[in-house]
Amino acid sequence: MNRLLTGISSGALTFALATGASAQDAAPAETSTAAAAQQSQSGQAAQPGARRKPAQGGVKTIVVTAQRRSEDLQDVPVAVDAIGAEELDQLNISTFDDYLEQLPSITAGGSGPGQSTIYIRGLASTTPNLTTAGVAGLAPNVSMYLDEQPLAQPGRNLDVYAADLERIEVLKGPQGTLFGASSQAGVVRLITNKPSLAGFDASFKASTSFTKGGEESYKAEGMINVPVTSNLALRAVVYLDDQGGYIDNVAGTRDLSESARFREAGTVRSNGVPVEPRRQGIQAGADLSDVTFLEANNAGLVEENFNDAQYSGFRASALYEFSPDWKLTVSHTRQSLETDGVFFADPELDLDELEIQRYEDDRLEDSFSNTAWSVEGRLGMLDVIYNGAYTDREVDQKIDYTDYMFAGQYLPYYICDGSVSYPGAGNDPSGTCQAPNAFVTSDTETTVFTQELRVSTPEENRFRVTAGGFYSDLILKERNDYNYPGNIEAAPFGGFAPNFPFPGAYNSDAGPLPATAIFRNDVKRTDRQIGIFGEASFDVVPDLLTATFGARYYNVEVDFEGTANSSFCNAGAAEDQNAFGTNLSDLYDGDGQYTFIGSCDASLRQTFNLGDTVDDIMAAGLSESQANLVFNALSAPDVAKSEGVIFKGTVTLTPADDILLYATYSEGFRPGLLNRPGGAQGPGNFTVPFELQTDTVANYELGWKTQLFDRQLKFNGSAFFVDISNLQTTIFDPSIVNLFFSDNAANAEIWGVEAEFTFAPYAVPGLTFSGAFSILDTEITEVLTPTDDVELGSDLAYAPNFQGNARVRYQWALSNALDAYVMPQVTHSSSKYTDIIKINRWQLEGYTTFGLSAGIEADRWNVEIFGENLSDERAQIAGDFYYDRPRIVTNRPLTIGLRVGYNY
Repeated sequence: MNRLLTGISSGALTFALATGASAQDAAPAETSTAAAAQQSQSGQAAQPGARRKPAQGGVKTIVVTAQRRSEDLQDVPVAVDAIGAEELDQLNISTFDDYLEQLPSITAGGSGPGQSTIYIRGLASTTPNLTTAGVAGLAPNVSMYLDEQPLAQPGRNLDVYAADLERIEVLKGPQGTLFGASSQAGVVRLITNKPSLAGFDASFKASTSFTKGGEESYKAEGMINVPVTSNLALRAVVYLDDQGGYIDNVAGTRDLSESARFREAGTVRSNGVPVEPRRQGIQAGADLSDVTFLEANNAGLVEENFNDAQYSGFRASALYEFSPDWKLTVSHTRQSLETDGVFFADPELDLDELEIQRYEDDRLEDSFSNTAWSVEGRLGMLDVIYNGAYTDREVDQKIDYTDYMFAGQYLPYYICDGSVSYPGAGNDPSGTCQAPNAFVTSDTETTVFTQELRVSTPEENRFRVTAGGFYSDLILKERNDYNYPGNIEAAPFGGFAPNFPFPGAYNSDAGPLPATAIFRNDVKRTDRQIGIFGEASFDVVPDLLTATFGARYYNVEVDFEGTANSSFCNAGAAEDQNAFGTNLSDLYDGDGQYTFIGSCDASLRQTFNLGDTVDDIMAAGLSESQANLVFNALSAPDVAKSEGVIFKGTVTLTPADDILLYATYSEGFRPGLLNRPGGAQGPGNFTVPFELQTDTVANYELGWKTQLFDRQLKFNGSAFFVDISNLQTTIFDPSIVNLFFSDNAANAEIWGVEAEFTFAPYAVPGLTFSGAFSILDTEITEVLTPTDDVELGSDLAYAPNFQGNARVRYQWALSNALDAYVMPQVTHSSSKYTDIIKINRWQLEGYTTFGLSAGIEADRWNVEIFGENLSDERAQIAGDFYYDRPRIVTNRPLTIGLRVGYNY
């Protein structure tokens, strides 16, 4: 990975228990429009030599658009955390991990840069991984927005670098009436600085940092704003962030004797869950003394600090004002994210030293381009805005898949002599098993086209309305090859004939598969969404009592085409048998026909028609279980369709100018999904559902927003209850099927309280004390999935009982032109689980981290030193236990750095 010596903001880092989201940004208290706020932020710096404005007390105002109109944060009856431009710079927020640390209502699951999913208020069920990151991924339940466009994608969101932002808004609780699908738990909005006609502006910031036991890191970011004419302005930002590694790939060996195929019932996994009899290995208890197990040895891959990451990109935007009432804004963004290695460690090795054993190279190249446009204007009394966007994302990834051997039972069939995996009745296994190193190559292309038209009446009206329509078309093409290199040498039963896609099915590559590849998932997923929404507010008693009602009609369809095909029947065959796996193009085409491919006996691979009975199908030679599978497949849906109406109602009371109280009922939804192994049958008559149903939430919330003591203290908060129905989750259970699948696992509930405060006393100008906390009590109240893997009364995933942070910043004058500042902060999280499925669940330990920054600044420049994770804590941020081995994502070890900035 390239290492370019450039730098950028490395921010006032972690003294740990706090930061909330007290948005101390800018825009004077009387500011009432986002345009005014942005002009304030983008305006020209003071002239050189001018006396710096002395620090003042009092909480600053920030303008947000949480209700799709510009309002003071304190006037919005929605639980909103907002971090403004000034605070973003003070905290050196650049990536997803940075703002995750500052917002205690947010957690995340995943496995590193570009591979994380956001959760709000503990509404989570699972940790996404490679296999569920694309076509098989659940729709997010937190929607990510870049300005006015949704960027939510199945499995994982875009990892958008936070360059030249006006603010970050986090809307907590269901926001479906205004923001649609995938805003079931909330919305994260990245609001960019827009081109300004106020004057020329430019800035540059850079940083370098050094990590204990790891490599150095560099960042750089530059911005320029140019008014070309009186009604045309251009703005551009370019950035590079090169993050040094800190995890070591250490020496190790592995052989197939540890395969789940040979594991006996009663064996206790390291997460404490014993192997049930129905999940014991196919050859559990077999005498393996006559089997030679060759070792995988990673000596050639051993490397210290092997998990590098680099973000690079730019955004260019233009603003054209046709008239005082009409304007056009266009922006284009390109970003590349490249990583090597992995960002998780093995706690069974040495979590303090952050060690892992990988047997194949891991790498990720994740790039996207995004073009967005917005037309704003007035038609009579109506404010009108049309937003459109087109995103093109490409991901090329290689992942070590060797861990699969600990959970999957069929690997020995492909890389051992046939006499090992199928020795014959009365015989003990004998022969050779090749080294079990395996890897997956994943190529993904995603395009998203969105459009929204919205109108609103003047905000000063006693009765005001916001309404509009939304359309989205997402196409995701993903090809994953599962490579077992040992199959070539093993050549069981004579080796594997070349494997091609199923005839007539969608494919992105005509084949054959590479010789090392045993399985291929080649799938095209299409998500289309239509929404019609509106929200109306009426001042029942002006300046005292307001009632708001909102609704949204949604219609979402998810379609699959393609194949999940296998080489199982190709062992010893002269040609491709086109057997086993799933032909999705056949299963989900809705034509009432289905061709059975689940047998190596070619005579059984017949086509059946809707109306055929189980007896009819069995008469063709199929077993009862095979006949039931076919019978169910004949009525499989064409698409997964979610359609309905959700509602929201809010009553707002403002008994004084600086006090707002509100009560809200709101609903949210997440669309369903088709399962690749739909119809597969497991133990206990369990059948993998073809279609995952929509899960819904009902949110009951009481909130307050206050500014006290002449606006020296801001204290905002809310108490809430969330009722969750048909909670979606992802399950990996090889005793059912050798693919991840999704199910509506449970009903659940969440009780919570959250609050944030900022204290800026007039008596001590330059002092700001801020913090935030979240308290959660989550519980599974009803188990729906029949797999017995969800426990009644257990916690939801990524739902720590307590999270909090606090920060103190003190700034004082060194001279007429120079200020100094210091800012310690602390962050704390209690323990949490990675999953609600007990065989896939691992408990992450709680943590406390600390950070400190100090610097000097003038009107146009600043210099800062900072320390992150000063106690060198291994904060367990995320993790998984999918393959019966814990993998833990931690924060970066102790890091010390220097950053500089210049504003023209």
